[in-house]
Amino acid sequence: MEREDAEARLDTLWRRGREFLGTRYAIMCGAMTWLSERNLVSALSNGGGFGVIACGAMTPDLLAEEIIATAALTKEPFGVNLITMHPDLEALIDVCAQNNVSHVILAGGLPKATSIARAKDSCAKVMCFAPTLGVARRLIRLGADALMVEGAEAGGHIGPVSTNVLAQEILPHIHEVPVFIAGGIGRGDAIVAFLEMGASGCQLGTRFVCANESTAHADFKKAFQRASARDAVPSVQFDPDFPVIPVRAIQNKATQEFQKIQREVIQKFRAGEMEQGEAQLAIEHFWAGALRRAAVDGDVDGGSLMAGQSVGMVTSEQPVTEILNELVDQAISALATRGAEKALA
Repeated sequence: MEREDAEARLDTLWRRGREFLGTRYAIMCGAMTWLSERNLVSALSNGGGFGVIACGAMTPDLLAEEIIATAALTKEPFGVNLITMHPDLEALIDVCAQNNVSHVILAGGLPKATSIARAKDSCAKVMCFAPTLGVARRLIRLGADALMVEGAEAGGHIGPVSTNVLAQEILPHIHEVPVFIAGGIGRGDAIVAFLEMGASGCQLGTRFVCANESTAHADFKKAFQRASARDAVPSVQFDPDFPVIPVRAIQNKATQEFQKIQREVIQKFRAGEMEQGEAQLAIEHFWAGALRRAAVDGDVDGGSLMAGQSVGMVTSEQPVTEILNELVDQAISALATRGAEKALA
């Protein structure tokens, strides 16, 4: 297959995703707490991809400030990732509406129908995470405009099932809305593979941590460049009676510290000194604080180095546009090679 034919084939494969996002490429950047802010988000959108602000624990006022600052740096579409467990979720959705955010991504749990409807009332497109086929179908019934399917290879909080298995489980059966695949993706040929399976686009996070425009601390970026895929491992759950969502990160002292924190918090819970919800929150707060210490302050020993298994493919610091161009070139080359092999068969 000639390059022009491969380019046309790629355009066909991710046209639905491109049209849904309003972008040149159906490549999203995952919402990474402390890192997915105005600089990286605007660079992604300006480069032809789709940037996403990570709201995390922001207050409505802080989110409004970040959205306005991002909009000042790009005229291209970008989204906002909101955590469904945030106590001010409704107010955060309203902030997105007031600032004409085009896409709202509801993450961290199954969103309520009222939350989806509230976001859609502002004419925003709503994306939700689907960990199973059953949940995917339920989210479509609730009004989700697109789905995110993220596998265990991803960085940060993860589920138990691999990206490849989830893609096989969900993609053949969901056609009503676009589906974007995430988790462990670091190359354009992998993007093509999922597009050919029926995905409308893909989301990458770890690959963009070492972008020039990323505000991650220099030592945080160096840790990523040194790491291999095997270094990014899930956190260990200390007590099976006290479920904790695993977090994938590069192993360091914080990995052991998390086990200590779990032990202390669970002991307080067993002793009646903490409610279960309070204990769960205390455990989650460890990761938020630990990630800031590493990503922002550069404490790569005591902070959390959240990373997906694709970290082994991150070997240097590059501009966002260069990363995007590499991904697209790899996708086109993969399609061209397959076409040539078919022609010879």
